[in-house]
Amino acid sequence: MSTNMTSMQLMSSTNSTFIRPSSFYITGLNNIPHAKYYYVFLCIVYAVTLMGNSFIMGTIYLARSLHTAKYVAVFNLALCDLCGSSALIPKLLDMFLFENQYISYEACLTNMFFVYVFMTLQSLTLLAMAYDRLIAICFPLRYHAIVTKTAMALIICVMWILSMSVNAILVALVTRLSFCRSTTVNSYFCDHGPVYKLACNDNSMNSIMVYVCMAALLYIPLFLIALSYVCISFALWRITQGVEQNKAMKTCTSHLILVTMFYLPIISVYTAALTTPLNANIRIINTALTQTIPPMLNPIIYTLKTEEVLQSIKVLYKRTKVNTMEQALKKRRTKVTQ
Repeated sequence: MSTNMTSMQLMSSTNSTFIRPSSFYITGLNNIPHAKYYYVFLCIVYAVTLMGNSFIMGTIYLARSLHTAKYVAVFNLALCDLCGSSALIPKLLDMFLFENQYISYEACLTNMFFVYVFMTLQSLTLLAMAYDRLIAICFPLRYHAIVTKTAMALIICVMWILSMSVNAILVALVTRLSFCRSTTVNSYFCDHGPVYKLACNDNSMNSIMVYVCMAALLYIPLFLIALSYVCISFALWRITQGVEQNKAMKTCTSHLILVTMFYLPIISVYTAALTTPLNANIRIINTALTQTIPPMLNPIIYTLKTEEVLQSIKVLYKRTKVNTMEQALKKRRTKVTQ
């Protein structure tokens, strides 16, 4: 009897004890030969992402012809791609190339917050770009009155507030969890799912929040984008002239490619993870690629597929060339007068 009482007291004291670990251990890829080559590949991806998105942002900033509502959204997408990759890849490389796989509790939650904030913003920005295309094709005469730079800036501000608020709640819910067992995270960063599942107290609120976030920030934006393209298709069907149809479709091609690249892999991986148990290595490789490859390719697609951007790059190149020649002539004149 006394033994049973003692064991019950120990259990109750364990249940009432709140344990917050000093650090987590991020496993990364397990038992895969030459895994470091994969991380080196991600390093190259990050370098291309930095250059490409910086180039697009610089082009939009310098080219006055691109100072429109549409390119305010494109600039925001490039910024989110750049920041999202910066929140994920450098820390990932530090952990697995230099074997610093322990991450402090506070740094883990910070990493989780920023990775998810920028992933969410990428999703919402693609929705804002779909809205821009919808108004441009379905209401062309009212486009400049409806989709102004101020309106798009306001939409983007709301998106930032929404993303930061929702993800702050997501991360805040982790702080109420007690980690009295393992602190080994089977992922490549402080991934919310693998972290909250380690808790030994009630984590049902975290689980509910996962479904809410996926619905509100991934599935609903994708549904609204699909709905906008249904409306666009009807509007194009009414256009009798093939030349106008092709011109309108060209303005949507780049956006459709971006939407496919972002949503298809990430929704496939997350849906599969929710419905069936995935091998940790497969999940890590697939999720890492879905979070790193689209930000690298987005600026390339916008550069090659968008006539306005290509034209602006040519104009900026000619302007730079002329300025360089003028500076060279000034130097020569200065030398002659001396």
